[in-house]
Amino acid sequence: MTITSPPYNIGKEYESILDLEHYLEWCERWMQSIHHLTEDSGCFWLNLGYLHVEKKGLAVPIPYLLWDKTNFFLLQEVVWNYAAGVACRNRFSPRNEKLLWYVKNPAKYTFNLDAVRDPNVKYPNQKKNGKLKCNPLGKNPTDVWQIAKVTSGRNRSSRERTAHPAQFPLELIERIIRASSNQNDVILDPFIGSGTTALAGLKNNRFVIGFEINDEYIDIIKERFKEYDLQNT
Repeated sequence: MTITSPPYNIGKEYESILDLEHYLEWCERWMQSIHHLTEDSGCFWLNLGYLHVEKKGLAVPIPYLLWDKTNFFLLQEVVWNYAAGVACRNRFSPRNEKLLWYVKNPAKYTFNLDAVRDPNVKYPNQKKNGKLKCNPLGKNPTDVWQIAKVTSGRNRSSRERTAHPAQFPLELIERIIRASSNQNDVILDPFIGSGTTALAGLKNNRFVIGFEINDEYIDIIKERFKEYDLQNT
């Protein structure tokens, strides 16, 4: 399986801005490469934010511009609600990003529901004899995930925070990995950034292949692995 979040084309320090047409063409090329590498039972989780499209929209969800630019089958959109962010005065304050869950074969893909059930909520099910029962592992999470963003700043910085400006929260990637892959599977992240996918894979007994062109971010990944090793020896 693949999990990734490529540059959003909004001028972050690690990216060069392309015009919209060339940005979408670039995304289409690497997405097709991922499809080629994915096994028949594999999947692809794509996270992207929003961008301004001249004369069309102020905050257009990038996944909506890309959803059909691949041979994958789009199984579901998940909304990641992260609760913290920039406050707006003339529109609602943005607090979510999209996750597109693609599969190569909609008749053959991995979904480990029991591995990601919410143990804090146990909805009863109706038995044939009229009695109520609850799944002891909890309920199936909805397609809106309330997972805190990795934040920075005085007195509010996340414990897992690194110097990377767009860091995935570990909880988010662990949920995806547990739901959509099995132990000893191979996870690919072609834009691995701060290394959250690699760390989540290590914690859940998966193999991870990642790519990163920025030496500073590679150093961050190395440091995170050192800390993990120290905590688990």
